[in-house]
This record gives sequence, structure tokens and C-alpha cells, in this order.
Amino acid sequence: MADLRELADDCVHCGFCLPACPTYQLWGEEMDSPRGRIHLMTQVMEGAALADPVLEHLDRCLGCMACVTACPSGVQYDRLIEGARAWPLDQPRSVSQRLARAAIFAVFPYPRRLRVLAVPLRAAQRTGVDRLITRGRIARRLPAGARAALRLAPPPTRPIRLPELVPARGPRRAVVGMLTGCVQAEFFPQVNAATARILAAEGCDVVIPRGQGCCGALSLHTGRADEASSLASDLVDVFGRTAVDAVVVNAAGCGSAMKEYGDLVAGRSGETAGRRFAGKVRDVAEFLADLGPVARRHPLPLTVAYHDACHLAHAQGVRDQPRALLAAIPGLRLVEVGDGGTCCGSAGVYNLLQPEAAWELGRRKADAVRAAAAAGAELLVSANPGCSLQITAALGDASVPKNHPAAHNRAVMPVAHTAEVLDASIRGLAPTALVKL
Repeated sequence: MADLRELADDCVHCGFCLPACPTYQLWGEEMDSPRGRIHLMTQVMEGAALADPVLEHLDRCLGCMACVTACPSGVQYDRLIEGARAWPLDQPRSVSQRLARAAIFAVFPYPRRLRVLAVPLRAAQRTGVDRLITRGRIARRLPAGARAALRLAPPPTRPIRLPELVPARGPRRAVVGMLTGCVQAEFFPQVNAATARILAAEGCDVVIPRGQGCCGALSLHTGRADEASSLASDLVDVFGRTAVDAVVVNAAGCGSAMKEYGDLVAGRSGETAGRRFAGKVRDVAEFLADLGPVARRHPLPLTVAYHDACHLAHAQGVRDQPRALLAAIPGLRLVEVGDGGTCCGSAGVYNLLQPEAAWELGRRKADAVRAAAAAGAELLVSANPGCSLQITAALGDASVPKNHPAAHNRAVMPVAHTAEVLDASIRGLAPTALVKL
């Protein structure tokens, strides 16, 4: 705890983090702000019990890192909250909370299990059973997290199996490894396919190792440090068998965690390899912006709104690169989502563990997206699968109360990844390839 105490002492209690914090925006409660949570962490380090209500306030944190961007003193709140969440509890969580966490982490970090779980989910979607469950009387009997999971589930997609090597088109400029991910691979396989195509079009041999598993991001951001470290070591070993110039990631939360591997695997036998690996990790937009374009961009007459994923903008500092790549497409007009980049409420598995807060944040994000639509936006662009699921669900949420401003405007705006938009331009596709629902 000594290291965390030094980090906590960096906070000068100025309050710049308060207006940037989504949960403080929701409740106006000091203990649900970064400054307040640092105060609670300090109390625990001085001997206070890690139990409710302290635990409740720490669990309510999204881990969006907006406070890290806002802080003038450079407080490393990301390290503080991750460290505090890994502390042993003085009082166990409720049975329902423990069961929810056990179920989530028995499935999500394991792509094969996620694939198996998707089978009954797809069947429920095709038959309409999912709508009966989430909107009928049964919904009231389900745990809030289970209702949220059904509401977030995307429509069925056709699996796409990528080869182990996608060769560069034209002269080879780089050799890159590509993370396929867990949620991305199962629910958004078209994003992985588009990512591989645009990298190849820009002159990269794309190596997609078989046997790659979860990167550990969900575990790391939820305080399961040992599990995250083990998953990280396994992934480093898989990519260690390849000779690549960079490891390209198209999911913001995954990239954020993978860039921390040097610290995450510290003390393990593979620490040196972990630090070397972390130094190669690049978000796909970050990598392409540094590489520079060679593939021709065809006109794509479309107005798009760009959503900043928290773990891309705040945790990785990647803000300008995606916008520059999109703005360079002929005919494309870029508009902003005018909410100052506030978190959408996804935050890894936060929307399953804290569904009520996530639902309200999702509503607010949906209102901001609708405002962008009123300004002409036809497509929302996001660089994180969790954000895409959360915002899509919020835009189409049929449970909006009648007195809510969005009650009569539930039109769903299609959501695409930055890679999909670039891919459509490079391939000369029509805008309808992206905006069809």
C-alpha cells in the first residue's frame, strides 16, 4: 500500500476532477467523485475497514479516467482505483453481487465460452424470446444485471474466420500482429475483418496468431489483478512466437490494458517480455496515423459523429488520430457529440454490475447523439465494442419513460468502428454499406 499512499498524496484536493466525473454529475455526492474516493482510499490505508459504504463508493467508479485528463496535478487515479479494487475485503459483497461477478468472469475472459453462450442468446433473439423477457413480467423477476445483458446483446452476426496471415497489398511497409479480442471477435467480427483489410491495404503483413485469448482488461479494471496478470502472460507468450513491428488493437479498453503489461506482469518470469510487448501496442488509429496513408480513399458522402471511448481518449491519449483519419476521407463530414466526451456508461462490465447508473449515463449519451443527428449526423463512430453495445441499446431503449425528452424520438442511429469507415472508403463502398440498420 505504500506506493498507493504516495500516489494518493499527490492529490491537492483542488476539485478540478468533480465536473469531469460522470458519477459526480449523476449524484453530486463528494464520495462519488475522484477526490472523495481518494479520501476514502486514504482512510482505508490508515486502518479503516474496506467494507460498505466505502466499498460501494469505490464500486460505483466507472474507471473512465476523465479525472486523469482533468487533473492539473497529474494524479494517477487509474493506478489508485485499480490498486484499491485489488485490496482484500474486510466484509464480503452481497451474495447477489458475488454471483454476478462469478458469472461474468466465468464467461467473458474466455472466447470459447462466450461463443457457446452466444448460441442460446441468438436463438432467443431469432424467436423474439429476448424481447418477451426484457419487456414482460418476467423482467421484474430477473436480476438487474441479467436484464441489462439481454438489453445490450447485439443482433446476430455471421462468424468470420480470419487467416493467420493477411499479406500486404503492394510493397510491404510493416509486419503487425492483430488482437482479435473476446467481445470484438464474437459480436463484431466485421470490425476485425475491416481492421485486417485496411492494414493490408496500407502495406502491412497482418499476423493473427491462433490461440490468443483474453487480454485481461476486464479483470484488470475490476480489481482481479492476479487473473489479469495470468491472462496477460499467456497473451504475451502467444504473440512472442511472432516477429512483429507492432501489435495493433481495435478495442480501446484492451489497448489501454495491454499498454500496462510492463507493470501488470512485474515480478513474473516474463516481465522483460511483457515490457517489450507493451512497447509495441498501438491502437489501430494511432498506428495508421503514424504510418501514413498509401491506399487510395474513395469518396464517402456521409456525415458522421465521433464518440470518444474513454480508454482511448483518456487512458491512451488518442483523440486526434481517429478524427484526422476520418476527416481525410473525401466527402465525409465530421461532427462532434456535444457532451464533452462524458462516459456512455459501458466501462467494461460496469453496465452489468451497476446497471442503474449505467442506464442513466447511456440515456444522456443517447440524447447527445440524437442532438448530433439533428445536426445532420447519419452514423456514429466508436472505437470500442462496449461503447457500441451501450449506445446502441440506449438509443433504442423502449423503456424510456413517457415524460422523458427522448420518449418520442427513439430512432436508432447506426454505429460503426473507425476501421469500418476507413475500409468502406478504401474499398469504394457506398454509404449504405455503413448506415443500413
